[in-house]
Amino acid sequence: MKRTNFILKGFLALAIVLGFTQCANNGNATAETAAAGVAGGSNMKIAYVEIDSLLTKYNFWNDLNEQMIKKEENIRTTLNEKGRKLEKEAQEFQRKIENNGFTSRERAEQEQARLMKQQQDLQALQQKLTEELAAENQKNSLQLRDSINSFLKVYNQDKGYDLIISNTGFDNLLYANPAFNITNEIVEGLNARYTPSANK
Repeated sequence: MKRTNFILKGFLALAIVLGFTQCANNGNATAETAAAGVAGGSNMKIAYVEIDSLLTKYNFWNDLNEQMIKKEENIRTTLNEKGRKLEKEAQEFQRKIENNGFTSRERAEQEQARLMKQQQDLQALQQKLTEELAAENQKNSLQLRDSINSFLKVYNQDKGYDLIISNTGFDNLLYANPAFNITNEIVEGLNARYTPSANK
């Protein structure tokens, strides 16, 4: 699976995070920047975050992504090695059958049962590892959501936005004035408080 698959999975989780309303103290609504715009004639501070850009620049998500790619590669290598070994043994079994290489029918049936059991074990292992990978990916998405949620709560105490909208391509916003784009500011804040794990 390519790196983009993990990023795309993060889009959904992040869209949920950033698509919420940030309530703020309206009494503190002073004109800070162009992003403190007026919507529909009411004093409502709105900003938006470009999700795809945030995900590619957020170091925490990139590190999680790299870890998941390595784990997936390890899983693929393990399954491929076991699969090749089983295939080789199955070919040897077939060769012996064709050349009467077994001392008895019972011995051939025992070998066939052993190979079938190995195949079942390999399928079970594949399912187990796939489920574990999916569960970890889900956990990472929750960590991403919590990380951004936590930051936005602190960030918005000073900024006082009434609404922060997520934008992925043209999925949510057909048009937005770039003055309302706070993506870089959010990314900088997130990266500033992120400390990479030493055992990464």
